[in-house]
Amino acid sequence: MSSALTDLCRHPIVQAPMAGGASCPQLAAAVSEAGGLGFLAAGYKTADGMYQEVKQVRGLTAQPFGVNLLMPQPNTADPGAVEIYRNQLAGEAAWYETPLGDPDSGRDDGYEAKLAILLDDPVPVVSFTFGCPTRDVLDSFAKAGTFTVVTVTTPEEAQAAQWAGADAVCVQGIEAGGHQGTHRDDPESDGAGIGLLSLIALIRETVQLPLIAAGGLMRGGQIAGVLAAGAVAAQLGTAFLVCPESGANALHKQAMTNPLFVRTELTRAFSGRPARGLVNRFMREHGPYAPAAYPQVHHLTSGLRKAAARTGDAQGMALWAGQGHRLARELPAGRLVDVLVAETDSARAALALGGSR
Repeated sequence: MSSALTDLCRHPIVQAPMAGGASCPQLAAAVSEAGGLGFLAAGYKTADGMYQEVKQVRGLTAQPFGVNLLMPQPNTADPGAVEIYRNQLAGEAAWYETPLGDPDSGRDDGYEAKLAILLDDPVPVVSFTFGCPTRDVLDSFAKAGTFTVVTVTTPEEAQAAQWAGADAVCVQGIEAGGHQGTHRDDPESDGAGIGLLSLIALIRETVQLPLIAAGGLMRGGQIAGVLAAGAVAAQLGTAFLVCPESGANALHKQAMTNPLFVRTELTRAFSGRPARGLVNRFMREHGPYAPAAYPQVHHLTSGLRKAAARTGDAQGMALWAGQGHRLARELPAGRLVDVLVAETDSARAALALGGSR
């Protein structure tokens, strides 16, 4: 690993920040305590809510951890398309007996307030998704002693992150669960993402930054593979989602290995932005008609998703999952880190032995 990342975690394993509750303080602390790098997801929380979770992690571990921020989004959504989708969801609102949300609840996710808190009381790592911060912001974090990571999905995005002054990039392949971290939401590019191994190779030839690999990684053999390909660490989300420390809904955890859910797809149905999840009724019925309108659609469907969870209906929930979801293991987070490290070491030793013949 690069020296800066080595100082942050003993093992090249990063727990992905999963907005929506999964990446809670207990999970982040457990991963960091085991020698990985735990992460909080500040997305969809208030600035104070984020800070309270930071304080909780500090109370649970003295090890480094990170906080992920969602970048503010441009107002490119078509209000007419959002209204049509609202009408389409009227039946869902009636079924779950809950009103649809206000699509205009906000586009910046409290970004400036969260920046102010993290610069005033710095954490070891801050990562960014859905765009790249300005050089001024990244310089400010550098002066505060915070290591910065920008999520990228193309070589061009990685180059923009390098130019802006990021310390590292999180290279997200098309296999990844949850939202694709594209800097620009272009509907014409839906489904055209690049697989992780190809993306690592492309970005290694584009920038000089350390690469953290993300996308469908569930086993130590895969971690060894991305390290051999040039990454300095692997980021895993779905693998940690089923841990007992995870704040994910029990139905979401069970769905990872439930034979009823046989595949994942990218969809805009729940948020208006492409995100990979287990195919369920809501995704099948509404995905083809969901507009490119984030976070408007996210706000619109928020109450529906919560109501589905309350009533125990996984068919109405956003079941974010990577392509390797069937490999999920319900282990305590610290134990999972230990297992992944052992698997990685074994795979790397096998690779070295093969190369020496």
